[in-house]
Amino acid sequence: MIPADVHPPRASWTRDRGRVVLELSGDWQRGAAEPEITGEPTGSAPDAYATAALGDYDSTLPAFLLARIREGNPDKPSLDGLPPDLHGLLELALAVPEEVEARGTPAEVSEIQKLGTVSIRTWSGVRSIVDFTGHSMMSLGRFFTGRAHFRSREFWLIVQQCGAQALPIVSLISFLIGLIMAFVGNVQLANFGASLYVADLVGIAMVREMGVVMTAIIVSGRTGAAFAAHLGSMKANQEIDALRTFGFNPFDFLVLPRMLALVLMMPLLTIYANLIGMLGGMLVGAAVNIPPALYWYETLTVVNLENAFLGVFKSVFFGIVIAMSGCLQGMHAGNSSAAVGQATTRAVVASITTIIILDSAFAVIFTLLDI
Repeated sequence: MIPADVHPPRASWTRDRGRVVLELSGDWQRGAAEPEITGEPTGSAPDAYATAALGDYDSTLPAFLLARIREGNPDKPSLDGLPPDLHGLLELALAVPEEVEARGTPAEVSEIQKLGTVSIRTWSGVRSIVDFTGHSMMSLGRFFTGRAHFRSREFWLIVQQCGAQALPIVSLISFLIGLIMAFVGNVQLANFGASLYVADLVGIAMVREMGVVMTAIIVSGRTGAAFAAHLGSMKANQEIDALRTFGFNPFDFLVLPRMLALVLMMPLLTIYANLIGMLGGMLVGAAVNIPPALYWYETLTVVNLENAFLGVFKSVFFGIVIAMSGCLQGMHAGNSSAAVGQATTRAVVASITTIIILDSAFAVIFTLLDI
């Protein structure tokens, strides 16, 4: 509520002997009414000010006057007629160049500038990916020649985080995927009296596609995001710079163990997901009067070693993609907590997108090879 003794702020544009005069009156304070502006502004800064009727004021009035002066964009603005304290405050404010980026309305960008910005960002992203891939391959080369050094205890801890600790969520998702595929398949196959072939449907789908793809997506959201967050936090805290200072190679010490751990655990998680998915399908089969022994016999008939190997083969490449996406975004994160969150999001999106593209490429290759 505005006190009764507070007079509303007013600003009036007038002309006196060819000069533009801005008359100020009332109390200019935060929480008061909006200033009443009369007269027609000329588009230029005032030549003088009339403040005889000016009451109390706070930072609201200097902000208003500074905006009017900068709208006129004069080389040497006149501050005649202002109180001494307001006169000195505006002199200090005008002595500092205005930051264009600080304006509420950003400068309009042309389409050519937008295209150039996108092109530069794309080229920078491609260069960082190629550079990171090259460093990773060199680190793998040093590992196979016995010249890479990292802590074995940390490696086994990462293996545990990637493998054993991921089993609950992999079990749940794989079981539900197998159960859903069996249920949907049985709805259609039962029309032809071929409910037994639910075992074929679930078995082939799990070992060739669903088992490895769902496992990769789960690991992307769980482990890949953890890699990006961990390395991003280390970069924000300058721990990676400290490793370089002490003579450690960050790729050997941080990226290499994570890549090896995922390459080692992804095939094992894929095999486990395939078995759990078949178990979910068997549960639906038992519900539609397919004996479990008959279900497993039909599954083993259609799922041969070649089919079972395809998903495991793809899981190795998916593990490399997840590890590289998480570590790349973490190593290139900014030096703030917000940047760490953004890097984590980019890592998950990049890894899942690459997994889908890579799986599509494998599907085309396997079709051409008649596998």
